Amino acid sequence: MSLILEEHIPQFELMKKYPEELFYRGNPTLLKRPKVSIVGTRKPNQYTRHYTYLLAQKLAGVGVAVVSGAAMGVDALAHAGAGAPNTVAVVANGVDIRYPAVNRDLIRSIEEEGLVLSQFNNGFRATGWSFVVRNELVVALGDVLVVTEADLDSGSMRSVEYALKMGKKIYVLPHRIGESMGTAGLLKEGLATALYDIDAFISGFGKAVKISDNPFLQFCARNPTFDEAVARFGDDVYEAELEGSIRVENGLVILC
Repeated sequence: MSLILEEHIPQFELMKKYPEELFYRGNPTLLKRPKVSIVGTRKPNQYTRHYTYLLAQKLAGVGVAVVSGAAMGVDALAHAGAGAPNTVAVVANGVDIRYPAVNRDLIRSIEEEGLVLSQFNNGFRATGWSFVVRNELVVALGDVLVVTEADLDSGSMRSVEYALKMGKKIYVLPHRIGESMGTAGLLKEGLATALYDIDAFISGFGKAVKISDNPFLQFCARNPTFDEAVARFGDDVYEAELEGSIRVENGLVILC
């Protein structure tokens, strides 16, 4: 079953037009976390595959939610690296359709533990223009945009155009000469920053980093139920709530 997101999302004010309706499955409290949008080619090379997954994994480890578009390639790697409880998948079809089929199991896991978002009602099948709409939403949600590999004429570069219009900072993986010509062009024109040090990049997310070495806060970053947290960590939950490290909303534990 899909639900309509009633809460106002400030990031969407940066879009050309605030979405009339947003449908979702999963955990909308992920939208309250720091977020990084990761996009790129559907056919990444091995280097891109490794570092996309690693980047998403490390971001999730410090409480940052990873946003992408549920497509093959870089999108799927970003979602998988972050893990279902730490990722937002924005789709170009109704949330009742798990597309592409190759990512069906991944999308199902995100529905159950993360968040799937769409501007399209149940039954709507993806078209060329709906991917463009999807891309704008992906970019708007992230505090920054990371493009891990992209050709010159690609959907990822359309996402870059959105990021530039929205004033979002853009990061890219550095590649060898002749590879990822889209991101190489961004670096040449001074429109993007190269990610030479992933740990240094992650350290820029302020208080999200405080959970990196804290198993309790890492667990809470997944927005478990209050009962699950108490069963696993006992009085630590009550102490963290009193200290203001977490809060409880609708039975779920949320990092502050």
